[in-house]
Amino acid sequence: MADKSTKPAKRLSADSTNSHEGATGGEISALEEAFRKFAVHGDTRATGKEMHGKNWSKLCKDCHVIDGKNVTTTDVDIVFSKINFTGVIVYKPMYVLYYAGYSKKLEAKGSRTITFDQFKEALQELSKKRFKGKSEEEALQEMYKLIEGKGPGLSGVTKTVSSPTVSRLTDTSKFTGSHKERFDASGKGKGRAGREDLVDNSGYVSGYKHAGTYDHKVQGNK
Repeated sequence: MADKSTKPAKRLSADSTNSHEGATGGEISALEEAFRKFAVHGDTRATGKEMHGKNWSKLCKDCHVIDGKNVTTTDVDIVFSKINFTGVIVYKPMYVLYYAGYSKKLEAKGSRTITFDQFKEALQELSKKRFKGKSEEEALQEMYKLIEGKGPGLSGVTKTVSSPTVSRLTDTSKFTGSHKERFDASGKGKGRAGREDLVDNSGYVSGYKHAGTYDHKVQGNK
């Protein structure tokens, strides 16, 4: 007979777990949210579960993980290669000449992407260099703060420049000649009517302002 006095398992609250450990109760941490934003950047087929090397480099630049002193672009690339290394060494069909003779060239086999867990491992590696003088835990928390809530920035995007020259060239009220005929008083283009001389086949004399009012006048006098 089952013992009814058995106590139900204690439920863990969201606060009792580390906020950086990923999804909790259907929600994701600010760190994982940033990871997903950078993971899908520039790739419409990306799911946000894995991050490519170029997006990893962009994250490190945009979030100022790379400071040019303690952490450089080279450091970021090395850590990425180290984290996604599968531990498999493959022999390439090439030979490198050494002083002692010939030796087969070795190449480390690795993946082109990292998961969120590997991402956190990479941040832990870099935090030691980025925040020297701090404890491991403090350095990691500081690293998280650089990334949490951030998203990929847009670089190389042309910004609209407001200048007197541009304003003068785009002000249709100052156009002259045939260019003036292409726009109405509000500055809206007339389309084909502004480019071609359309023939009026209505039967009225050019410039007549009361076209189409005859029937209305006749019916009104009856």
